[in-house]
Parts: sequence; C-alpha cells; structure tokens
Amino acid sequence: MTALELRDVVVRFGTKPALDALSLTADAGRITAVLGPNGAGKTTMIRVCNGLLKPDSGSVSVLGHPAGSPEASIRVGMMPQSTGAWSGIRAGELLRYLAGLYANPQPVDELMNLLGIHDFAKTPYRRLSGGQQQSVNLAGALVGRPELVFLDEPTAGMDPHVRRHTWQVVQQLRDSGVAVVLTTHAMDEAQQLADHVWLVDRGRVVVDGSVAELTRDQSLEEVFLANTTARVGGGA
Repeated sequence: MTALELRDVVVRFGTKPALDALSLTADAGRITAVLGPNGAGKTTMIRVCNGLLKPDSGSVSVLGHPAGSPEASIRVGMMPQSTGAWSGIRAGELLRYLAGLYANPQPVDELMNLLGIHDFAKTPYRRLSGGQQQSVNLAGALVGRPELVFLDEPTAGMDPHVRRHTWQVVQQLRDSGVAVVLTTHAMDEAQQLADHVWLVDRGRVVVDGSVAELTRDQSLEEVFLANTTARVGGGA
C-alpha cells in the first residue's frame, strides 16, 4: 500500500522554488528516508504533507486522502525538529494532554517506559537535554497510533545508547505496518534503517533506490556527496 505520494509538487518562496516538481512515494510497513543537504526542501516537504503549507502546484496523497484533511491528519504522526511552544509544560503532562486528543491513544505510561521518559516525566520540557526532548517529541508523534509517521532528524542530540534504542523503536514501527518517513543527516542512520532512500537536492529527487542498490559500489555518504550541492547554512 502506498501511504504517501507526492506528484510534481512545487512550492515557491518568492521566485525561488523550495520544491521543484518533487515526486516521491512511501509505502506502509517500510522506512523511507528522504536525504539532502540543508536547503534541499526536506522540511518544506514535511510541512506540505501535513497540510501546514499549500503547494503552488502538484498533488499530495496521504493515506489516500488530501494532505491536511481530517481523514488524513488523524492517522498521521509528526515528530518535528523543535517544539518551542511546549517549553513550559512537564514532559508527562504534555504526553497525557496529547493522548487526550485521540479516541484510542497508546497508554502513556507504556509509551514513556518504551522511550525511557519516566525519569524526567516531571521536568519542564525546556529544561530537558536535547536528546530527552527528542524522546518526548517521538512519544508525541506516536501517542495517537499513527499509520504514517514523519520523523525529522529523530536522533539529533541523543547519546549513542538512546540513539540505538530509538532505531529499534523505529524498526518496530515498520514491522507493525506503519509507514515511516525519515529525514536525517546521519548517513549511518539512513543506511541502518531505510528500506528506500530518496536523495533530494534543490527541491527535486536526484537519486533513489534501496540502500543495497545505492551502495553497491560506494558508501551512502559518497552517493550523497556525488549527487548533491555543497552549501553553507540554510534551512532543511
């Protein structure tokens, strides 16, 4: 089942295209990695898929429904890179609030146990370390039992132990039939997790394939460097 399909999606900020006829898909029960340098359009793509940004042209289908529609949104989880709006609330309170938005949420205590959150559940979000915030962000994305989940740099700031555990959680999601769309700058993470990789540069796909196909003659990082444009600064 195709859980996500973007077809010729164009998003312009002024005269500059952030997405330039971007087309890609993600399947249920698979981990799809979308890789690219800063400014390639990855975060813009996620915003479009969640209905937070309307494309100038092209189409986006999310679980068979238009992006941002109620039918799609209730079945999608999103893990952002940062959530400053959550700064004052305690981690456990935040997750219980988010669980209350769904008819059949995951049990919060089980989710906190899975992601190791209990030890800092009473700490305000703004006082958590970067890795702890990421664990809470991931829990927030999963609490509604999504069928499609977007993970934007999911292990940024995590120590190696937590990072590896998070990989296991992501693999469990895939094995349970969830479609996972992952963005990361960590090539080892993409190589470990992804079933299919879409390499994006300047808002459009330049290379795609399985990890095995792409790394037949060189490493994934070498594929990345050979097919993308070096830039300093810029957004995701």
